Amino acid sequence: MKKNILHMDLDTFFVSCERLMDSRLQKRPILVGGTGDRGVVSACSYETRKFGVYSGMAMKVARRLCPEAVVIRGNAAIYSKYSHQVTDIIKQNVPLFEKASIDEFYADLTGMDKFYGCYKYASELRHTIIKETGLPISFGLSANKIVSKVATGEAKPNNRLCIDQGFEKPFLAPLSIKKIPSVGNKTYQILRNLGIDKISTIQQMPVEMLTSVLGVNGRTIWKRALGIDNPPLIPFHERKSISMERTFGKDTIDMKMLRTTIFAMAESLAYQLRNGNKLAACISVKIRYSDFNTYSKQMKIPYSSADHVIIPRVLELFEKLYQRRLLIRLVGVKLSNLVSGSYQIDLFDDTQEMLNLYNAMDKIRNRFGEHSVKKASALGAKSIGGVQNPFNGEPPIVLAHRTQ
Repeated sequence: MKKNILHMDLDTFFVSCERLMDSRLQKRPILVGGTGDRGVVSACSYETRKFGVYSGMAMKVARRLCPEAVVIRGNAAIYSKYSHQVTDIIKQNVPLFEKASIDEFYADLTGMDKFYGCYKYASELRHTIIKETGLPISFGLSANKIVSKVATGEAKPNNRLCIDQGFEKPFLAPLSIKKIPSVGNKTYQILRNLGIDKISTIQQMPVEMLTSVLGVNGRTIWKRALGIDNPPLIPFHERKSISMERTFGKDTIDMKMLRTTIFAMAESLAYQLRNGNKLAACISVKIRYSDFNTYSKQMKIPYSSADHVIIPRVLELFEKLYQRRLLIRLVGVKLSNLVSGSYQIDLFDDTQEMLNLYNAMDKIRNRFGEHSVKKASALGAKSIGGVQNPFNGEPPIVLAHRTQ
C-alpha cells in the first residue's frame, strides 16, 4: 500500500502564542527566550531573521543585531496549553500520530487516499487547526517522515507542500546538505571539508564512502539524501530518565544556595516519580564550572521514589563532586534506570508516620500544585519543578527561558 506520512509544524510557535495573547505584537520583531546575560533565543519572529537572528543564538548577540526587537521571557505553561489544543484536534482526526515536540507532529494517513485524498484531508486538517486555535501551521506530505519534514521546512511560513511518490530524489537534490535531518554543525563541517554542499552530491556517492567517514550515521544520511529512509511513527515516548538543571545568572560559590537548589531538584524529581508510579535505580549529579569544564558522578541505589532515600544520596554525590573550589555555572540532577512500580516499605528504616507524611504531601501537591508544600530546606529555590507530568507519553518541553 502507498504510504502517506504527514508532518505538521507550528510556525514560530512561541512567537505565535505571544501574538495571540497580545495583538500589538503583530508584525513586530520578537525574541522569546532568556532575558539575562546568559539567555538563549528560544524562538524569533520572521521579522528578526533578516538581521541574522536565529533560534539558539545568545540573547545578548540577538539584541545587538536587532535592537528594536521586543524581548519576551516566555511562559512554558501557556505554550503547553496551546500545544495541547492542537494535539487534541489532530488526535480526533487521524488514525495514528506522533508528537515529536511541543510544536511538531507526524501523522500516518496511509489508506485514506483511497476514499478521500490525503492532500485534501491534510489541507482541511490544517485549516481546522488555524480556525480553532488561531496558530499558523505548515505541513509536508510524502511517503516517509524524513521527506515530509524537509518539505514542511520548504513550505514555511504558513503553507503546505506535497511530494508525490517517486519524486523524493529530484525534490531533495538541489537542497543544501544542512536540510537533511540529523546533519548538525559537526557533520556539516565534515561534509563541507569533503567538498559536499548539495544533497545531489551525496545521491551520486556510494554508501561505502560516507560510512568510511561518518560510520553508521553515514549510511543513515545517505538513505535520507535519497529519500528512502523510513523510520516508524512513535505514538508514545517512554521516558528512560528524568532530570533537572539550573544555570545561574552569575557564577556562584554560595554553598547554601547550591545545596538548596540541589535539594529542591531532588525533591521535585522524587515527587514526579511517585506521581507517575515509577522507581529509579540510578542517581546522577552534574556540575559545570565557570571555565565550562563539566563533571558528573552517579551511584546505583535500590529501586526507590522516596525523598529520604534519594535526597541524601544526591547531596552526598554533590559533596564528592565539588572538589575544584571554582565558581559554579550550572548544577543538575538526573534519575535513571526507571521502572514502573510503587515504593516498597523498608521494614527496618521506614515508619508508618513517614509514609503517611509522603502520602499527605503528595495529595496536597496533586490538588494545589507542586509548589503548595515543600520541605524547609528547599524554600530558597522558588522556580524548581512544577512543569508537567514527564510520563504522559509526550516529549519533554524545552522551556522558553532556557539558558546556556
